[in-house]
Amino acid sequence: MIIIDMHLDLAMNALGWNRDLKLPVAEMRRLEEGMPEKGRAASMVALPELRQAKVAVASATLNARVMRPNSPVSGYRDHDIAYGAAQGQLAYYRQLAAQGNVTIITSRQELDRHVEAWQAAEQTGTAPPPLGIIISMEGADAIVSPEQVPQWWGDGLRIVSLVHYGVSKYAHGTGTHGPLTDDGRRLLRELERAGMILDVTHLCDESFYEAMDLFGGPVLASHQNCRALVPGERQFTDDQLRRVIARDGVIGVAMDAWMLYPGWIKGVTKNELVSLQAWVDHVDHICQLAGDARHVGVGTDLDGGYGYEQCPHDLESIADLQKLPGLLAARGYREEDIQAIMYGNWLRFLRHAWTR
Repeated sequence: MIIIDMHLDLAMNALGWNRDLKLPVAEMRRLEEGMPEKGRAASMVALPELRQAKVAVASATLNARVMRPNSPVSGYRDHDIAYGAAQGQLAYYRQLAAQGNVTIITSRQELDRHVEAWQAAEQTGTAPPPLGIIISMEGADAIVSPEQVPQWWGDGLRIVSLVHYGVSKYAHGTGTHGPLTDDGRRLLRELERAGMILDVTHLCDESFYEAMDLFGGPVLASHQNCRALVPGERQFTDDQLRRVIARDGVIGVAMDAWMLYPGWIKGVTKNELVSLQAWVDHVDHICQLAGDARHVGVGTDLDGGYGYEQCPHDLESIADLQKLPGLLAARGYREEDIQAIMYGNWLRFLRHAWTR
């Protein structure tokens, strides 16, 4: 079964971690043996494994934060540098596309052709097309000003979140509390005018509700789990999940063990305690809230600053995503609902978002 994964930090891993994503995961791990940093020699994502996983489409991020006082994370010194870094990540995706390793998707027509080609390859047993990627931005610091949105749209950007960890120019994110900024409110207007999709992942509660009230365009949560199952402000409350569902949005459930296991302590808790059943628990919780299986999908966030040590223990690499349909079937989900969760919900959402 094909899969759409709506959150992968591919360029961050290539440029920030110096990983050649054309190599298999095993080779990338071998090249990093002895490196002491978290996630080294434990990578989960590479183009060969994405093909094995039958990931037809992925949202591939641009991630360039600006460093601020008292921020929980590091970043660049100003927005001009962040802009340059994000443009470099975009150049990496364009180079992969020029080599035929990926296809950049920017419209409904391109999406339909790409998915149809994958489905035809599945039916005939022939080789599928390359991975299709939709360019997204995790944290909007690389947008120097709201007036720059049309330029980014022309560059192929289609999905934007306002903030990552800490505080951005536009909103308060994970680890902080507070509203949107004036620039953030202006940015939402420009994003809506351009036809951009808003990703509400990583918004703190106050900024989330304000953004949901102000933004009239399509809304998704690319990698966002359930606070009812794992306490902590990184996850969404049931009310927040319902707000996304009410907008006909889709929530991508992440595979970061920190978001799957209550009380996880980074660098201490062992992943033997977490299996892919925990991922299914979050999927099922969202389905129960919605009353159907139309508003949840895959948003793995694998290799998002961590590796195998912070993933479910039965996920050796992203190739193991093909275990998910069986786990959902064992939980009682019908074939049509499994297809919706694996790819159909994201496909429907994107087609509708790009109808305008």
